Amino acid sequence: MTHLDYTSIDTNKWKNLPPPPGFTNFSSHANSRAPAKASAVTSSSYAALKQKRAWDLALSPAKQLPMQAFMLYMSGGGVQIFSMGIVFMLLLTPFKSIAGINSAFAPFAPNTSHANSSSTLPLQKIAYIACNLLTLAVGLWKCRSMGLLPTGTGDWLAFETRGPAPEISLF
Repeated sequence: MTHLDYTSIDTNKWKNLPPPPGFTNFSSHANSRAPAKASAVTSSSYAALKQKRAWDLALSPAKQLPMQAFMLYMSGGGVQIFSMGIVFMLLLTPFKSIAGINSAFAPFAPNTSHANSSSTLPLQKIAYIACNLLTLAVGLWKCRSMGLLPTGTGDWLAFETRGPAPEISLF
């Protein structure tokens, strides 16, 4: 069996090669003034990335709606345990999401001192609430189509007051 001896390789010819495209060597810029500029660019790109990720989180409930609508369609219009479980999940999830909105957006806050504040990322939070309310509306629509919401006059007959019968009244 033969063994390779890596110590015999001449490495001087590889030292003068240019770096590959897109590669930045931060250690070579250590003596120049470029790191301050690079760190400013890096922090601004990091903030932009945080904003993009916050928008992704804000729109994630809307991205889940087609799958949830398909699940509602496949569960049928009757009142069975499977369809009730899906509707219950669809109605409960928006309330849980809205209740934990500050903790959901805390990793994307611009500064960590006010991460759980309601004043950070207001547009993303409004979009997140709107998408969750849209999910809630789909769940309520399914409840209405299953006959679980009292929308007709026959659903309120127990609360209707009746006048005296005409046979009993005297004038």
